[in-house]
Amino acid sequence: MQNLSLSEPLHRLTHAYKSGLRRAIRESQITLPITHIRALKRINAVTDCTAHSIVQHIQRDKAQITRVLNELLANGLIIKSDNPNDRRSQLLKLTPAGDQMLEQIQALEKETTALMTKGMKQTDVDLFIRLANTLADNLSGGPLENPIKQEDA
Repeated sequence: MQNLSLSEPLHRLTHAYKSGLRRAIRESQITLPITHIRALKRINAVTDCTAHSIVQHIQRDKAQITRVLNELLANGLIIKSDNPNDRRSQLLKLTPAGDQMLEQIQALEKETTALMTKGMKQTDVDLFIRLANTLADNLSGGPLENPIKQEDA
């Protein structure tokens, strides 16, 4: 009888992708942890990005995101500016160094994706993306409210 569980294939795929991407990042001598990279991606993807929007998207506690943002700020990868719509928050933006870092990371993601999808037809890749998004939406209650570019997901 065929095993219909998605659990093992999903775990294997997730682990293989994360391991491949971490290896590529390490080999490129990028020292940023994954949470820092996810924060950079979110800042790039969202107009008028705030720490609160990163907390909601990454689903980490406020204190952890504050530490991440302080480290990105200290490394010269982001800047903060006053939020004209809410004096209690600040807007976050990538610096030129942050843009450059993100471009390097996105190139590594594309390389990892190309390796992962080697030998696959584009129609199969498109079908996988559609199915994976449907599965995630079914568990999370619907499509993302603020979808970001596919390569940033």
